[in-house]
Amino acid sequence: MDEHELLKTELRWGAVVAAAVALIVAVIIVSSVMLSLHPPSNVEIIDPTALNVSPEFNESNLGSRESPDGSIIVRIIATQFAFVPRCLAVAVGRPVTLRVTSPDVIHGFIIAGTNVNTMVVPGYVSEVHTVFSHAGDHLMPCHEYCGLGHSEMVSTVHVVPATDWQPDAEGRMSCASSK
Repeated sequence: MDEHELLKTELRWGAVVAAAVALIVAVIIVSSVMLSLHPPSNVEIIDPTALNVSPEFNESNLGSRESPDGSIIVRIIATQFAFVPRCLAVAVGRPVTLRVTSPDVIHGFIIAGTNVNTMVVPGYVSEVHTVFSHAGDHLMPCHEYCGLGHSEMVSTVHVVPATDWQPDAEGRMSCASSK
């Protein structure tokens, strides 16, 4: 094979690679537009070293609280190797917003039997919206390997019937008060 033939072969392979890259980019763009995929729009930054003194994630503000509009906001800290609090009370049929952050490493969680599935990155607040349609307990394990105790990092979402949802005067409800 002479030098001229070798150059032509390299140019053909270069064209094939360029076409493959263009095809991949086109598939990503078209599928993102068609499926309405987009990066998360809720980006909130928080100091992971000062969660205990933050107004939202201090210990007394964690757990479930009913908003004036009837929706429920659940604030959770994912830390090695537990979710705080370990049990979350929510009501059937109410809009629920889960707000989660981490002081240490990357965590994640999924709530069995629902579409809730997200990552929790230190320095950011992850927010997930859902509505639980049935009463019962759902497991909420960490699904990002976070260290040797990762397998023990499990919480429970206790979904109570709407008739049993009776928060205190501040709108707070815990698993202990819902059983």
